[in-house]
Amino acid sequence: MTNEARKISGYILLSVPTIIYGGYFLLTVLSGQQEHLQLTDFQKSMFRAGHAHAGVLVILALVAQLFADHASLSNRWKWFARLSFPISAITISLGFFAAAIGRQITEPTGLIFILYVGNAILTFGLLTLGIGLIRQKKGSP
Repeated sequence: MTNEARKISGYILLSVPTIIYGGYFLLTVLSGQQEHLQLTDFQKSMFRAGHAHAGVLVILALVAQLFADHASLSNRWKWFARLSFPISAITISLGFFAAAIGRQITEPTGLIFILYVGNAILTFGLLTLGIGLIRQKKGSP
C-alpha cells in the first residue's frame, strides 16, 4: 500500500463514526423514539437512502485506494481517482439528506442538485480508475 493510499484510507476510516451516528439517529426516528420529529414517508425514505449510500460508497472509496495504487495513470489522474470516491460518498449522501430537509417535505427540494453533482463525480472517478486499471503499463506483458 502506498503512502497516499494509507493516508487517504485513514481519513476515510475516521469518517465512519459519522455514518454510525447517522444510523443510530435514523433508528431512533424510524422506531418512534424521536416523537417530536414529524417526518413524512418521503423524508424517511430519503434519509434511509442517504445513510445506505454513505456506507456503501465509503467501502468503495477504501477499495478504490488499493486499485489506484495499481492504475496506469499520471499522478494528477491518480489523485483525481483517489479523491473522487470519498468526495462522491459525501456529496451523494448529502444530496439525499439536503433534498428532504424541511417541514412536511413530500418531494425533493432544489438541493437535489447536490446528489447529481455527486453522481457525476463518482461516474468520472469510476471511468478514470477503470481506464487506468485496463491500460497496459509500458514494459508490462
